[in-house]
Amino acid sequence: MLRSMYSGIGGMKNFQTKLDVIGNNIANVNTYGFKKGRTIFKDLVSQEISGASAPVAGAVGGTNPKQVGLGSTLGAIDTVQTQGSLQTTGRTLDLAISGDGFFIVRDGTNDYLTRAGNFYLDKNGNLVNEDGLYVRGFQPNTSNDGVTTTIGNINIPSSAKSISIGADGVVTYVNGNDNLIIAGQIALAKLPNPEGLEKVGNNLYQVTTNSGNMNSNAPGTGGAGKIVSGALEMSNVDLSEEFTEMIVAQRGFQANSRIITTSDQILEELVNLKR
Repeated sequence: MLRSMYSGIGGMKNFQTKLDVIGNNIANVNTYGFKKGRTIFKDLVSQEISGASAPVAGAVGGTNPKQVGLGSTLGAIDTVQTQGSLQTTGRTLDLAISGDGFFIVRDGTNDYLTRAGNFYLDKNGNLVNEDGLYVRGFQPNTSNDGVTTTIGNINIPSSAKSISIGADGVVTYVNGNDNLIIAGQIALAKLPNPEGLEKVGNNLYQVTTNSGNMNSNAPGTGGAGKIVSGALEMSNVDLSEEFTEMIVAQRGFQANSRIITTSDQILEELVNLKR
């Protein structure tokens, strides 16, 4: 069979994957904290018809290798961890990260990371996300004039009159006696390779062997960004870019299908030689 036919098949599969990634990006254009994906292709091994030759002094010059490429394959599907736009909500427990880092949430056993900061209080006063996972933070010290390095269930009693969250992530509330109490400090995770995180659904990531271990930092320290209360980070999906890439993928798929039909026509002519 012609090599071009198999190159066309491989190209069609790759552009199908590219369209899958684009479709997921567009589906999450309004998902808080969502980071878009992008598809990277790379060429397959090339078949060598003849190798390169060195020049012979006083005789002939050198020649380049003659190679026929055998198509393309999927190189990578990247998660693009660029900052999304911040949407003002005016709700105190809506938090956005301006800069690098991730919120840390826990299901009781495992820690997960997220950029979606739409948080709530459960009936016990614990700060949680929409799925009930506890938001992790540094615990207040006994004198209520700061926080410790202990990570833990940030709790605000039901008797609190008002809640405030600063750019440094410190959560304070006014109690029934009109005293200002520190409930804790939101912790942000930093990793050596955030693009190595694995998406596990529900706006959550988990650490992988290539992301590196996460370090818990106070907002604004250790390279972590600052907290913006009353705002949420929007998806970093650009619709104009996605539709342009969709056209490219569509035309790429179409062109590779033409390679197959043209190769088929040539094979048909070869078969007809016997008639």
